[in-house]
Amino acid sequence: MSIMVTTSNLNGIRAAKRKGVLDWAEANAPDIWCMQEVRAPQEEIDPIFGAMAECYQKAGKVSQAEALGRMDEVCRIKGRAGVGLLSDLKIEEERYGLMDLDEDVDSGRWIEADVTAPSGMQLTIASVYVHAGNTDDPNKMAQKFRFLESMLERMAQLRDEAENAGRQALLCGDMNIAHTPLDIKNAKSNENHAGFLPQERVYVDKWLDSQQYGFVDVMRRLAGDVQGPYTWWSQRGRAFDNNVGWRIDYQLATAGLARKAVSFDIDRAPSYDTRWSDHAPLSVIYDI
Repeated sequence: MSIMVTTSNLNGIRAAKRKGVLDWAEANAPDIWCMQEVRAPQEEIDPIFGAMAECYQKAGKVSQAEALGRMDEVCRIKGRAGVGLLSDLKIEEERYGLMDLDEDVDSGRWIEADVTAPSGMQLTIASVYVHAGNTDDPNKMAQKFRFLESMLERMAQLRDEAENAGRQALLCGDMNIAHTPLDIKNAKSNENHAGFLPQERVYVDKWLDSQQYGFVDVMRRLAGDVQGPYTWWSQRGRAFDNNVGWRIDYQLATAGLARKAVSFDIDRAPSYDTRWSDHAPLSVIYDI
């Protein structure tokens, strides 16, 4: 049996709803859906999550909308960040926040759900939104690097759980780092820009190093060494139309789960005006 896991930066859940994300939800209804940049207060998230749950019911994934597992964390800074997670697998444990980061700017960026796949495989799923950073603002870059350091601590714990107890882990989200020139259209001109700095990219090297953290970039493993495909396009100019993009949305799996990945899809909208976000959803099928 297989499950589909999707990660998507919504660029605001209210705007995504206006632009058609509910149609996408009913047509796709992933078994686990990790969302970033929800960017809304709780009282507005709840009814939209309820509408999404009804889409799952219409798609036949749950018998009742109330049966859909839901998690989210609102950023304590109004209009910023925010992460969510929907699952038609029962959420057994919930965790909010990353390690000991407790500043407002670090809230709404990391949630974890423990679930069990139909095969019995135990999984920890995290929905992650890494700080974007800004090279013109040293404070924002410091926030990003602090968050990335804390990620390493948690990833080490998840790696050890996978190796010692068999519980596999999957980090899904907008990591705001393009790893190599294959992951960005104009690599040379962006070498000094946040999101493609050498000191940011080294973190991805560490995540994927089998001698360090041992996570697998699932989409890249499935796609091979090809240019792109991208998951985000700037709203400026004709970046989307000309496919001048970045690949900054990832599914990072521990080795045991990564071996179960059989296919991926980046659901790039057919045209600029049919997008419901500046990111495209990244979905992976795991045969578990």
